[in-house]
Amino acid sequence: MAAHGFHVAKSKNEISLLLPMANRHGLIAGATGTGKTVSLKVLAESFSAAGVPVFMADVKGDLAGIAMSGTPSPKMDERCKTIGTPVPAFRAFPVMLWDVFGAKGHPVRTTISDMGPLLFSRLLDLNEVQTGVLNIVFKVADDNGLLLLDMKDLRAMLEYVGNNAGQFTTEYGTVSKQTIGAIQRPLLTLDGQGADKFFGEPALNITDFMKTDAAGTGYINILAADALIQSPSLYATFLLWLMSELFEHLPEAGDLDKPKMVFFFDEAHLLFDGAPKILLDKIEQVVRLIRSKGVGIYFVTQNPLDIPDDILGQLGNRIQHALRAFTPRDQKAVRAAAETFRANPGLDVAATITELGVGEALVSFLDEAGRPAPVERAFILPPQSRIGVITPEESDRILKSSPCTGIYDRTVDRESAYEVLQKRATAPVEQPAAQPVERQYLDPSYRGRPRRTVLETVAQSAASSIGRRVGTEIIRGILGSFLR
Repeated sequence: MAAHGFHVAKSKNEISLLLPMANRHGLIAGATGTGKTVSLKVLAESFSAAGVPVFMADVKGDLAGIAMSGTPSPKMDERCKTIGTPVPAFRAFPVMLWDVFGAKGHPVRTTISDMGPLLFSRLLDLNEVQTGVLNIVFKVADDNGLLLLDMKDLRAMLEYVGNNAGQFTTEYGTVSKQTIGAIQRPLLTLDGQGADKFFGEPALNITDFMKTDAAGTGYINILAADALIQSPSLYATFLLWLMSELFEHLPEAGDLDKPKMVFFFDEAHLLFDGAPKILLDKIEQVVRLIRSKGVGIYFVTQNPLDIPDDILGQLGNRIQHALRAFTPRDQKAVRAAAETFRANPGLDVAATITELGVGEALVSFLDEAGRPAPVERAFILPPQSRIGVITPEESDRILKSSPCTGIYDRTVDRESAYEVLQKRATAPVEQPAAQPVERQYLDPSYRGRPRRTVLETVAQSAASSIGRRVGTEIIRGILGSFLR
């Protein structure tokens, strides 16, 4: 390992990524089969060895091998000879396995309230009007002290607001039953994608992603995403929520010798596809500011054009594998990638991008002053851990030895909006006192004191409860709170 950094690739000399610059974010790009996964593994191993916890999503099911030591092979020997580097000192790295569905790792959950209306609108692909109504639903829940923890809470709250839509118009704005119905329909689809397993308690404590082992090696958190990626909007929204959780809960850190955590976002194009401008603006804001919390974000994607320009400009550490130039868009991507590198007089970057072999890349990392170094054509160093999958038995051993074993395995279903509204809907309603016949006869318009509605019953009870609380607003994630 280099002083204040680690070697990643080899050209004429070793190319190192400096740890104090690692939170300036990065990009790993290249066509399918060009070596992006190996680059990701080498970076993750090196961060872990330096004591930096890592999070990455395993969309192909082959990253968990990082928990097992690599083994010598003729192919490895040949590659090391080609690169001109010694065979790596094979080793395993500490790993925690996670799974939104709870099948291949510790369950990962958050609450509806923590996700917030903006991210949830993105998840449901709602239009502007529907997003506005969903904001009202969240606000009504907040004002009435109704916790939104899981999917049944949100469904109950939507039904409640829809049934009493006319009574919310003055204070909150227009709510139509048709719009409520339009929101409820994609909820059914979301349930079918397994989102009901993601929303609930116990919710993830983000600090559990930031552990080191007894030797000071950073844990590599691997999210089993081979099933999750089949629901692209859920995958992208989950990782965006996770990024916002890191942003919200970590204190300002200033300049550090090394990051507190590094976050790899694979299949990054899913984050931006079809995202409304307001969400893109918030993503850009989080990416720009999260480095001050000591977190590095590394996007992994096939094409650098997948990343909006305002975000691409913030990714200082670059590994660019081969791109194909068969179509006009491909050719545009090659030119765009070439233009983002600091020029090297001895290298035709645009031509080289299409000529790179598997495991080769154009590499440019930030120097000590935070400036991009001139781009170099280089070979990515071989990983120290196993390349490939792990067996079910190995997975079980990893889970049993995990520091988070037993924390998230059982679902907790405490009283929240669904239970409260169910109780109040079935509670006896106070009957009005009988009115004198004479008064009714003398004033035909008088009908006695109106019967108290379910809404009034809820409001009165909630007001009493709220009065006993310090702070009635439900705190939710930074992106979820932007529109409040």
